[in-house]
Amino acid sequence: MGFIFYIVCYFLIFFSKASTAIDTISPSESLTDGMSLVSNDGSFALGFFSPDTSNNRYLGIWYHNDPMQTVVWVANRINPINDSTGVLQIESSGRIVLQVQTITAVWSTDTTASVENPVLQLLDSGNLVVKDGQDSNPENYLWQSFDYPSDTMLPGMKIGVDLRTGLDRRLSAWKNWDDPSPGDLTYGVDFRGGPELGIKKGLDKYFQTGLWIGHGFSGIRDGRSNSKKIFDYDCVEQK
Repeated sequence: MGFIFYIVCYFLIFFSKASTAIDTISPSESLTDGMSLVSNDGSFALGFFSPDTSNNRYLGIWYHNDPMQTVVWVANRINPINDSTGVLQIESSGRIVLQVQTITAVWSTDTTASVENPVLQLLDSGNLVVKDGQDSNPENYLWQSFDYPSDTMLPGMKIGVDLRTGLDRRLSAWKNWDDPSPGDLTYGVDFRGGPELGIKKGLDKYFQTGLWIGHGFSGIRDGRSNSKKIFDYDCVEQK
């Protein structure tokens, strides 16, 4: 009976902890070093981390259940925090601010829209978004991390230029295992002569996919493994 009681208590504690995991913060809340947001389905987590042997602290998103803590996005890539006093907040304007000791901003976002009830939410896709908590459209984002990728492309993410805003979404490698700041290698879309994906080191081209031919790129395979398609490309024009 004692063993059964222990098992029951364990599961009650486990599910209690799972139920208290949050994926959203509002302007009245903050995220400090040691805390994390977890997406509703438990796939991704947002919090502070130190890469490899570095003591610097970064705000990032990683696979929540991965013991290796594989990081897929980093906010303050260029401005690391050298202690554990980092604080993440969303202001009433919808602006995200990452501060040190609640004084110095090391990273922030720009937003031109005005909302009454902004919230910051980590989605099941790994996308960190700012939206109006009273907006009935779940995909009406004021800001999203998918527009500012680091070195990882997740399903649903777009790579290329937004012709409406001029925003150029491209991946950039970490400098090294200890430093997530942008390295020399980038991966993005080149529109000269037609859209094609490519890897560059500075201005030098390392790899090109060939031109878009309506259902894929002319220079690469169609993403099949053992006759099963594991990923797909699509080319969308945004105006």
